[in-house]
Amino acid sequence: MNALARTAQIAVIGAGAMGAGIAQVAAQAGHSVLLFDVREGAALAAMDRIGQNLDKLVAKGRLAEEAAKQIQGAMRVIDTLDGLADADLVIEAIVEDIQAKRDLFVEVEKRVRPEALLATNTSSVSVTAIAAPLKHPERFAGLHFFNPAPLMALVEVIAGLATSPQTRQCLFETARAWGKEPVQARSTPGFIVNRVARPFYAEALRLLEEGVADVATLDALVREGGGFRMGPFELMDLIGHDVNAAVTRSVFESYFQDPRFKPSLLQQELVAAGRLGRKSGRGFYDYTDGAIRPVAQEAPDGPQPVSVCVEGDMGPAEVLVEALQRAGVNVERLPGAGLMRLAGATLALTEGRSATARSAEDDVQDLVLFDLALDYAKPGRIALAKADQASNSAIGAAAQLFRQVGWSVSVVDDSPALVVMRTVAMLANEAADAVLQGVACPEDIDRAMCFGTNYPRGPLAWAQGLGAHRVLQVLANLQSHYGDDRYRPSAWLRRRAISQQSLLS
Repeated sequence: MNALARTAQIAVIGAGAMGAGIAQVAAQAGHSVLLFDVREGAALAAMDRIGQNLDKLVAKGRLAEEAAKQIQGAMRVIDTLDGLADADLVIEAIVEDIQAKRDLFVEVEKRVRPEALLATNTSSVSVTAIAAPLKHPERFAGLHFFNPAPLMALVEVIAGLATSPQTRQCLFETARAWGKEPVQARSTPGFIVNRVARPFYAEALRLLEEGVADVATLDALVREGGGFRMGPFELMDLIGHDVNAAVTRSVFESYFQDPRFKPSLLQQELVAAGRLGRKSGRGFYDYTDGAIRPVAQEAPDGPQPVSVCVEGDMGPAEVLVEALQRAGVNVERLPGAGLMRLAGATLALTEGRSATARSAEDDVQDLVLFDLALDYAKPGRIALAKADQASNSAIGAAAQLFRQVGWSVSVVDDSPALVVMRTVAMLANEAADAVLQGVACPEDIDRAMCFGTNYPRGPLAWAQGLGAHRVLQVLANLQSHYGDDRYRPSAWLRRRAISQQSLLS
């Protein structure tokens, strides 16, 4: 089915930041737009904000002045729902309350034409449940924009149980015609992004609770080593802990308290204290005037490496060996289990066991584990953790090896899968389960995470690059360490690892 024609009239109910943003997007795409809000003066105030946004685009040279006038002229405020009579698509962006949404759409359905499409911008309420009281739920779907709607590319097109394929496809093509990056998903708690992204926050919070590293160090490792645009604590402060914690609780309860989505007591304490992040002036960081921003912890110095013996294949970190050779380090290659031996330390990429357990089980002396990086060819920041049995000097020797090829190094307490590897494995695992449960296809899940959360790589593409067997091993070791069902590997991921089939199809 094709997108709605530009002559189609779009109505937006709810004139808050999201509703106003959606109205602007539709008007910029060439539609006439109606804006309604039950609060007196709210729709007119939203029109003023939209005008200011357009003026900024004109001032920056991103929009012609005449085009801005046409866009503003295409929008008008309506005072009652009776003004929806000629609308071809009605998009709701009101409070996240299921009964309020149901009541609204029952009234909307009475006033629009039989062929008009209805959509909710909900981020957390079941699309199926909202549509339940409607006479024609087949024309109803979710159209989840991300804030701010004019800037964020992603739109999740959500099919409820009764949504027709024609409705879903028309909304998908319409979002694409509006310049967005639409993905299709089934109505399940969190849809794609708010579900798959949960481990990004949850694992960071758990690492902090366990004293593995401080906030600034964990953020720096995820950002500078993992390639994420923001660290998890920076991002939670930006989102607001009240909002972030509420989404986590909603997903946790909706999935019948699955331990994968277990909320954090630490974040709950921040909310209770009113430390909501940037908007309150304090969260994990202090945003008050004059506050000093903490920096990542730096590893101690050690002796310059002269030679290293590489035993076996280093997997994704193989490019480090090439970098060491270019830096003048003498490299000897021998068969083995993926170890780098140098004077005073033995290094290995984490595979989910703690350094202490791996040292004991594999009988490796002075073992130091290093973390996953987005690209080992582009130095950033790497985490190191030594086994309890290793000498204190082992960390300095290992850190100096990485510094030799341009890396910044932070030492973290010994913890299974360290920081980036743990985060990526858990993101990939959640994405895999979303595929297994038919929430969305692998391509749409990866696109959603890249366009909706600015991840440097889709979780499934990342896991494919690492190898499904490696990710499975990390998860199995995490589950063994904690004895926690939170880390259970996805059955779909396990099957793909066994069959050696792609995670991307």
